[in-house]
Amino acid sequence: MTNESVPFAAGTSVDWRHSARCRDEDPEALFVQGAQQRDAREVCKACPVRTECLAHALDNRIRFGVWGGMTERERRALLKRRPDVISWAALLESARRAALASPPANPAAPARTRRAGRPGEPAAGTQPARRTEGDRRHAG
Repeated sequence: MTNESVPFAAGTSVDWRHSARCRDEDPEALFVQGAQQRDAREVCKACPVRTECLAHALDNRIRFGVWGGMTERERRALLKRRPDVISWAALLESARRAALASPPANPAAPARTRRAGRPGEPAAGTQPARRTEGDRRHAG
């Protein structure tokens, strides 16, 4: 990495690299191939500037290494799927703001069951089916 400031989010300039988890890592550990990329990506998982790092790599078409938790192959595929994006920094910042502004998703409501007729009885459909005399004869 270099030490220049990188434009991010609506023309502001923030040198996010000072907060990167990889700032003290050996660069050789981040520019690897194959299975070693998994280890490099682990460094990114809890990084506070992961989004800024990814935006920098996408906006500058950086071809090598793991940036923002994505390999070069993953970034290439993303760039190919979204050739219309002019500024990844702006797009990712906008997505982050939208995610922070929206309320957390509600978990799916549990399926409703018909209540039992008498107190203390389990709800309908919660007991295993009973075998009938005919079932026993055919079970052999």
